This record gives sequence, structure tokens and C-alpha cells, in this order.
Amino acid sequence: MSKILIVEDETIIRTALRKLLERNKYEVSEAPSIKEATSKFELSEFELIISDLRLPGAPGTDLIKLAGDVPVLIMTSYASLRSAVDSMRMGAVDYIAKPFDHDEMVTAVKRVIGKASAAKRQNQDAATASHTIAGMIGTSDVMQALYNRIHKVAPTKATVLIHGETGTGKELVARALHEESPRRDKPMISVNCAAIPETLIESELFGHEKGAFTGAASTREGLVAAADGSTLFLDEIGELPLEAQARLLRVLQEGEVRPIGSVESRKVDVRLVAATHRDLLKLARENKFREDLYFRINVVQLELPPLRDRGRDIISLAESLLQRFCRELNKPNLKLSPEAVQAVTTYTWPGNVRELENAIQRAVILCEDKSEISHELLDIDLDLVPFEAENAEGEPKSAPKRTSKPDPSEDLSLEDYFQRFVLEHQDTMSETELARKLGVSRKCLWERRQRFGIPRVKSTAASK
Repeated sequence: MSKILIVEDETIIRTALRKLLERNKYEVSEAPSIKEATSKFELSEFELIISDLRLPGAPGTDLIKLAGDVPVLIMTSYASLRSAVDSMRMGAVDYIAKPFDHDEMVTAVKRVIGKASAAKRQNQDAATASHTIAGMIGTSDVMQALYNRIHKVAPTKATVLIHGETGTGKELVARALHEESPRRDKPMISVNCAAIPETLIESELFGHEKGAFTGAASTREGLVAAADGSTLFLDEIGELPLEAQARLLRVLQEGEVRPIGSVESRKVDVRLVAATHRDLLKLARENKFREDLYFRINVVQLELPPLRDRGRDIISLAESLLQRFCRELNKPNLKLSPEAVQAVTTYTWPGNVRELENAIQRAVILCEDKSEISHELLDIDLDLVPFEAENAEGEPKSAPKRTSKPDPSEDLSLEDYFQRFVLEHQDTMSETELARKLGVSRKCLWERRQRFGIPRVKSTAASK
């Protein structure tokens, strides 16, 4: 409901206008003067201010500056072209003469609020667009921080190291860095270091001369040379053999590449973007990754948040994927059931966006003659999936799948089993132990206690 402030010193007119606007579903506040209006209300809270031109103490046009971005509609009984023009020049959004026609007033109010709302949405969309990345979905704080950093880093030549769990979208970030760089006119060269056999990786990256080794029947240009003037994306760089790391270091330091078996080097202008889910610094300390290469590629590091830390982004991603797979599989427009929404937002998604994508695709394929994607179709069992639990020191760790299972002969539902297990063991187990045995987080355990009305008791195990 749109909020409107009326500033009018004549009580009869003010009351009549308020009743007119309230009949048209507007929320109305009123004041007899500018002084009272500014002392009683925060002007920025309103979507429109309607003010008489002549008021005690100060003219209504003074509200134009005081209101900031809030539009001010001026009305006056002194209907003249000059007063109208003067008001508009001072920034009034519109002008109406008293006595006003009711339909004319309502039409003016709708027009002004509609135009202001459209302009506000346009500004918000422009602001949002400047803080988003094409192909990436999410408005959470962690993603906004990531977008902001991508926008800053992309136009530069700086080497970027992208770190994140498997399935978080590291290649999407690399592509965004390339598309927002001056190198966008040339194709980005992508290499998955873990997918190429160790015996071939150097040849693939740096090229070789004819006869350089057995099987080298012809000269071949490497992918580093192919990325000259563009971006080279090395995914899973932690899997790169040490010999290839030494060659890559020379490319970064000297800006040149020498194919295997060649005596000549070639100058290349390559912007490197690397990605990994491993702790490269730890690998360097274990002599499994060159420390000098680590410091050379770690100029700017982008940390990708896991899906479980992205809040409401999970729902936005799930709905976007659902629409996509419905189109691709020629299915009707499906939606997530309330139970499925709860499952999606509660599950920890160890496989991140990739796992969510697979779950949604599977659900769409298996959905038959239904309008909703159910919890069962998503194949996410909140009682059996491995949630994160806490150890005795309060540190999060990956909890194993539930080892205690209901006796099939008892024909218990999972909810019945949960209640029975908690009631039977809460006197001898701490909350952490209960959660670990059930394969859920402590938060999930607490939420289920609330749902089933099982009060938490102080266990003897916790008091020891």
C-alpha cells in the first residue's frame, strides 16, 4: 500500500482529501504545516507528498528540497499559470488547482506514484546489474562481494587464483573474468589439468617439435601459445606435475614459451587464471607444489562460497535450474513443493551447485503428470544425508552417515525412529553425540525437537 503525506492547513480540505485517497487504498498521513510535517514524519518514508502552495510559516514548495527523491504534488486555490510554472521549475512533480475534481486528483496521484515506482525499479535494476555477473545467479552478501571483486580484477592483467569446493562454479568465474577483460575478443583457452595424463600434459600445454619424443610425428602448438593475447584457464592446477610447473613458471616470469624439443622460445602475452579446490600452500610445504609458482599465481585470490553458505540463493538457483530443465526436457512449468523447498534449503549440498543441478534434473525427468517437484523426487532424505556435526571442541566436521538404523520388523517411520532414539538416549548422550549418531547437525536436531515437542534435558554425559 502506497504511503502519501498531505500537508494542508485547511482542515476540511485535508480531511476530504484523506478520505478520498483512503477509499482508493492509499495509506495517508497528514499535517497542517511544513514544520509539523518534518517534526512528526520522516519524509523519505512516503511515496508522494501532496502540499498546498500557501501554508503558514513556509510555502509548500519548500518541501521539494526537504523531501529529496520523494515527488511533491503542489495544489493551490490561486490557480494561475505563473504559480504553476514556478512550482514546476522548483521541482514539483505536478500541479493541481483547488477546488480539485476527485477523479482528476486520483488520476494524478496514480500517475505520479506509478512513474516514481517505475523510475525506482529502473534504478534498482541498474544498481543490481552493476553488481551481478552474466550467467551467475545469487544476491547474497558473499556473492555480491565476489561480483564486486570480479569487476575490479577483470580489466587488469593480474594473475588470479580461484579457490573453492568442487561444484561451486570456478569455471564460470574464470569466464566472467575473461568476458570483462580487454581480451574478450579472443576465445578463452580452458584446460583441466586433472583430465590430461601426466605424460602428455607438457606437450598439451607447451607444444612440441616433430621427433621430440616417440609418437611426435609432427610439430604441434601448445595451448599456452594458443592463448596468446587471451586468457588461459588452468582448472585443478594443483594436479599439475612438478616438471610442468617449472615450465609454467617461466611463462609467467619471462612471458615466453619453449616447445618440447625446440631450442627457440616464443614470446606470448597470456593472462593466467588458475583454479583449485586444494590447499596449494599446504601442498607447497609438503613439496608437492612449487612454492615459487604458488606465490607467482596467488596475486589475487577469489574465494568461492559453498552453496550451504549462500542463504536464499539456493532457492533462486533451484528455481532457475527447474525452469531450464523444464524447457530442455519439454516438461510443463513445474514448481517446488513446500516440502521440497525445505529439503533444498536444509540439505548441506556437499557437491554444491553441481549436485543441486543433478538433483533438479533428476526430479524433472522422474516427474510424471504432476505440477510440483516433491521431496521424494529430489531424492534428498534429510534423516540419512551426511550433515555437518560438531566435535567436542565445537569445530565443524563432516559427519558420517547414520550408523544406527531402525529395525525393519518394527515398521517405524523415520520420524517415529527419530523421536524414539532421542527419548531413549538423551539421558546418556550429549546433543553433539545425539546429532552425530542421527547423522544430522545440532541445529537440525534442535529444530526437530521443537517440531515434535521433545524438550531438551541435561544429559549425564554432558554433566561429566
